[in-house]
Amino acid sequence: MKIIVGYDGSGAAGDALALAVKYAKAFNAGVDVVTSLVQGTEDEIQDISGAEKGLEHAKNYFEKEKIQCTTHLLIRGMAPGEDLVSFARENKADLIIIGVKRRSKVGKLVFGSTAQYVILQAPCPVVSVK
Repeated sequence: MKIIVGYDGSGAAGDALALAVKYAKAFNAGVDVVTSLVQGTEDEIQDISGAEKGLEHAKNYFEKEKIQCTTHLLIRGMAPGEDLVSFARENKADLIIIGVKRRSKVGKLVFGSTAQYVILQAPCPVVSVK
C-alpha cells in the first residue's frame, strides 16, 4: 500500500502525520510526504528552506515510529492541490491523507481550497484531518 501525506507544516498537516502513522502501522505501509511550492526562484529561497526543514521534521517523525518514509519537495509550477493529485497519479497512490485548515466559506470561495481540490480530483481515497 502506498500512502501519501500532503504536508505544509501547519497544525492540520501535523495531525495528518499522526493519522498517517496509524494507517502505515495498520497496513504495514511506507509513507511519501509531499510538499508543493508553486515556484522555486531566488525570491522563494526562504520558502524552500522552510519546506525542506518541514520535510526533515516529517521524516524524523516517521523514523521514530519505525515507518519507512520518503519526502518530496515538488516545485513544478502547479497549485499545491493539483500537484498533489498529479503526484498521486504518477506514483499510483492507494491513499492520500491531508490536513484541512479551517477557513470561512467566503475564504474558500475567494481562495479555493487545496483539500477540496484533492478530495474531488484524487485518483484514490482521501482522508482529511481538521
